[in-house]
Amino acid sequence: MAEVRLENVCKHYDEVVAVDNFNMSIRDKEFVVLVGPSGCGKTTTLRMIAGLESITSGDVYIGDNLINKLPAKDRNIAMVFQNYALYPHMTVFENMAFSLENRNRPKDEIKERVQEAAEILGIEHLLSRKPKQLSGGQRQRVAVGRAIVRKPEVFLFDEPLSNLDAKLRVQTRLELKKLHERLATTAVYVTHDQIEAMTMGDRIVVMRDGLIQQIGSPLELYDSPANKFVGGFIGSPAMNFFDADIARNGDDLSLLAGEVTIDLPAELARKLNSYDQKKISVGIRPEDIPISADHSPGRTIQGNVEVVEPIGNETYVALNAGSFNLIAAVGRKTVIKPHSHVAVAPSMENLHLFDFESEVAIC
Repeated sequence: MAEVRLENVCKHYDEVVAVDNFNMSIRDKEFVVLVGPSGCGKTTTLRMIAGLESITSGDVYIGDNLINKLPAKDRNIAMVFQNYALYPHMTVFENMAFSLENRNRPKDEIKERVQEAAEILGIEHLLSRKPKQLSGGQRQRVAVGRAIVRKPEVFLFDEPLSNLDAKLRVQTRLELKKLHERLATTAVYVTHDQIEAMTMGDRIVVMRDGLIQQIGSPLELYDSPANKFVGGFIGSPAMNFFDADIARNGDDLSLLAGEVTIDLPAELARKLNSYDQKKISVGIRPEDIPISADHSPGRTIQGNVEVVEPIGNETYVALNAGSFNLIAAVGRKTVIKPHSHVAVAPSMENLHLFDFESEVAIC
């Protein structure tokens, strides 16, 4: 297998900048996920690695080989598409064998490779069927099997689970992760689903408007987002945000947001010395604002319950705190009624503070 390096890679479509100055080294055997909203440039980046899109500027390497001008067929990569891209008139065996036949591999080798891939994916009994006789999950396995038989240096996945229902998507992403561990390959995976990104990636690249926002492990992105966009994109339910003014009382600092006052511990106050009398953005995850019996000003946020959503393992509570709204995730046995008045105690250890103008993380 091989390392993949992208150095100052850009892609322009006339005046439109699809990918801007993308820099990353993907380690050998690493599973990297590119994630972001539609139009952020993640699929374009994948297609430039594959050779399906030309590079406006910058360099792409697989191992020590510069591949900018290398045709896609010569890059020793395999790509799994969202729409499976199976030939409808061919059997599963013929679909999986097609690329090997084009390379004039011996028939015995083709049969051996297809059989091996089919056993890995549990589709040996489907080899004589045609795609129309398969379920969505089975077609996806065939598409992956077609990639496996090539024994490529790099696997590229372009939203391969988007056409599957929710239950099958969960099952298939587990299978893909186990498959990656078994094959020990370098993999680049594109998705707009941050749950897929969190559960599958060794590292995640969060993109927005063609730019990398942050690269890190799932927990690094979750616990220490580089900016407000990453904080809001990673995590479900999404991080709560509200704007607050910094107020000083002697050596103490507080956050003022409408009628809400939150007294800051000394450690946080020190980090905000330069923001005295300024406005910042505050982020707090739903699981970090438990219901509190204490209604003391400065320690809690009080609000009216608008909606209660029990989802089984926990309950989401939508609160209106006057100038802003919050979603709190509480234990499934916590009894809360709509239209009641409650207080939540934000965890100071897990408070995320962002510069109001740049949206870059302060702490």
